[in-house]
Amino acid sequence: QVHLAESGGGSVQVGGSLRLSCNYSGLCPCMAWFRQAPGKEREGVATIRSNGIIRYGDPVKGRFTISKDNAKNTLYLQMNSLKPEDTAMYYCAVDSRCRTYFSAALYDYWGQGTRVTVSS
Repeated sequence: QVHLAESGGGSVQVGGSLRLSCNYSGLCPCMAWFRQAPGKEREGVATIRSNGIIRYGDPVKGRFTISKDNAKNTLYLQMNSLKPEDTAMYYCAVDSRCRTYFSAALYDYWGQGTRVTVSS
């Protein structure tokens, strides 16, 4: 069974940085970070696949970095140059069969989320 627990969210000013962590247990071959702002659909932020492929959503390219430490069972999201539009609840998720990059419906397991607020 897979369990996911995010941490590292908080409030930061425009241009600041945060690092999110997702501690996981169980088999997690392909993982991703998603986010959901109030009144908006959940969107894919970054994904790391079992073969090492990494993809980013267009709004975060060049600012966010996803990484995974298998020894520590932890997925990270380093977020730099934060903007107000990055404000959202951030979730880590597992795609057990590695079927998709950012189709949320195909991800099997989800954490409870960690909130990020960016203020100007």
